[in-house]
Amino acid sequence: MTTPSKIWHSSPHMSGKEQEFVNDAFATNWIAPLGPHVDGFENDLANYLGDDVHVAALSSGTAAIHLALIMLGVQQGDEVICQSMTFSASANPIVYQGAIPVFVDSENETWNMSPEFLEEAIKDRIKKGKKPKAIIPVHLYGMPCKLNEILNIAAQYEIPVIEDAAEALGSLYHEKRTGTFGDIAILSFNGNKIITTSGGGAIVSKNKNYADTARFLSTQARDPAPHYQHSHIGYNYRMSNVCAAIGRGQMTVINDRVAKRREIFEKYRIALANIPGICFQNEPEGFFSNRWLTTIFVNAGQTPNNVTNEGIRLALEADNIESRPLWKPMHLQPVFKDAPFYGDGTSETLFRQGLCIPSGSNLSPYDFERVIKKVLILFQ
Repeated sequence: MTTPSKIWHSSPHMSGKEQEFVNDAFATNWIAPLGPHVDGFENDLANYLGDDVHVAALSSGTAAIHLALIMLGVQQGDEVICQSMTFSASANPIVYQGAIPVFVDSENETWNMSPEFLEEAIKDRIKKGKKPKAIIPVHLYGMPCKLNEILNIAAQYEIPVIEDAAEALGSLYHEKRTGTFGDIAILSFNGNKIITTSGGGAIVSKNKNYADTARFLSTQARDPAPHYQHSHIGYNYRMSNVCAAIGRGQMTVINDRVAKRREIFEKYRIALANIPGICFQNEPEGFFSNRWLTTIFVNAGQTPNNVTNEGIRLALEADNIESRPLWKPMHLQPVFKDAPFYGDGTSETLFRQGLCIPSGSNLSPYDFERVIKKVLILFQ
């Protein structure tokens, strides 16, 4: 029996223009970190984001969070508040610094950091003599978090915010682009993101000093001297000119990619609208999600045949279709089992009953129908 062709969860989608920029990098022999396409990519991002931001292109979103923590003075024994429902890359850099992650649960509306539990966590940590050094909220699956509430709380307690916009390039919060709100924001261009540089990330800030410092630290912190001199510990975190060249080609179609992801989300929502127990993440007023991934919530107590999210995942897997559960909350991860947590279990419920289904911008109509047919047959 022939194996059906693979349908990926969210695969890279090239525009065809990337090759022009990459060919230029090869023709000019800029096959190294730094180069004109790095500068160009940073400018492309800054122009797209607006709001007079400064951008430093790096090797990954993880590197961006790590450098953000360093620049905010996070050290051994400090505490950093982090959204629990996220990919581990949001939390791992806290441990790189020898600091302690303090995890905060989600709220039901956006599935992102709960302002209520954020303030509870801050008050309790201060009471225990440990005022957090930073807050890392995440725009999960492209849905902006409740930025006004979170930023107001952060300002009240004078705690800087690292805005994790790794999944949210192209999203808007009250008509302003995500990635422009935090003291420092981070982006990711991993292969599964809405645009990709193969692997890459960026630091974004209105404070030019943060972008300049990120560039300095990410190139091994070389002092301005004719010889190799170092007064600070540095890192090999800068983006290569070739990867940046790919990113420049991707930026030419960013609006198309956002529009396509949103179109795919809407097609799923319509196709599954009449299935009891299947819910989609709605956009609150003033929120605009890039719909990086289409996610569904499956209430097995209400679905026909008591179909679960895991039942859907296994049925798709049997047809060579990739899907995944929602992020497993960080406070449930074995590596973070001793970390403080503040919440009511919302993220645990989302993890147990949620599913990400194929939603890449290159998902063909044929493949979309294949996914839908495989899901619908479970409810008959």
